[in-house]
Amino acid sequence: MGPLAGKRIVEIAGIGPCPFAGMMLADMGADVVLVERKTRDGGTAGDGLDPRFTIMNRGKRSIAIDLKADGAVDVVLRLVAGADGLIEGFRPGVMERLGLGPDVCHAVNPRLVYGRMTGWGQTGPLAQAAGHDLNYIALSGAAWYGGRTDSPPTAPPTLVGDICGGTMTMTIGLLAGMLNAQATGMGQVIDAAVTDGSAFATTLLFALYEGGEWSRKRQDNPIDHAAHWYDTYETGDGKYVSLGSLEPKFYALLIDTLGLTDDPDFDRQFDKQKWPELKERFAEIFRSKTRDEWCEIMEGTDICFAPVLDFAEAPEHPHNKARETFIEVAGVTQPAPTPRFSRTVSAVASPPPEIGRDTDDVLSSLGYTERRLATLRDGGVI
Repeated sequence: MGPLAGKRIVEIAGIGPCPFAGMMLADMGADVVLVERKTRDGGTAGDGLDPRFTIMNRGKRSIAIDLKADGAVDVVLRLVAGADGLIEGFRPGVMERLGLGPDVCHAVNPRLVYGRMTGWGQTGPLAQAAGHDLNYIALSGAAWYGGRTDSPPTAPPTLVGDICGGTMTMTIGLLAGMLNAQATGMGQVIDAAVTDGSAFATTLLFALYEGGEWSRKRQDNPIDHAAHWYDTYETGDGKYVSLGSLEPKFYALLIDTLGLTDDPDFDRQFDKQKWPELKERFAEIFRSKTRDEWCEIMEGTDICFAPVLDFAEAPEHPHNKARETFIEVAGVTQPAPTPRFSRTVSAVASPPPEIGRDTDDVLSSLGYTERRLATLRDGGVI
């Protein structure tokens, strides 16, 4: 019943951004048919997971095909013929070598939006090089401002590159292409690169840098952990809280709540020379109480405060529980579909499938007879 109900997406199984994009599309109601190898044995993160925990495959249908077997291309092209979109995450040229490149697919379905997800992009000197999330955000500049002056640059695993720079740009591009195809009858190729997308995500910071309001140093800017009022602090029980009191009125509330209103050291919020000293004083103050005690004092106020939660804690927080930010599917806790639609509500249609669970059903719907399915199975195609 989601907003993409009636749309079919062919996802060529891969890693990183593509499975996440397929999950988002499935959450929004699309029929996502996942074309998988017979085993997940690529040696990458998640290949050894029990299928119940391959959360990014939730809501999808899985068919298992040996793409290098004789006759496999014809099977996939018959699937492509009725699809609205295709997403793949191989290095440039791999799909062409398999016989499933954009030209071949558009010959059977001119309306197809063909989404290509790579780290470096389809062109450029690095296009054929191996890489992962950390490499892509390093090259784009997105990794430089992560971390502090006394540590190397760091960033949360996969979030800045694969998910923000990759999945989100791929998904938006695919949806925009599908809208255009609906209006014109013509599909197109989407070249989504994690490097491009993560660079795009730095637009606000880039604007500040170009305008002379953001330095090249890490931990030297208002919102990169330099200021005492924008950072995380350890509490007395070894846990952490976060502050984001950027606006002067929020900062004033923070200082008042901490009983520091009459302390002249805290008068000049944006005096960078004072930040290191004031951070030390804040660190001492926040160690004086437990995280729960600070939550009692600050949570829900305009201080811009939140506890720093781990994956075990986040689903149990009252705000997340009230909004059902996390859900349980077949006994597995996981983030809920987002964004939220008022009429065409997104939902998880089914738990992640076993590899090849839907091969017969999907191919039968394409017109394959039992006899033809047996032949494909005997030939090692499916």
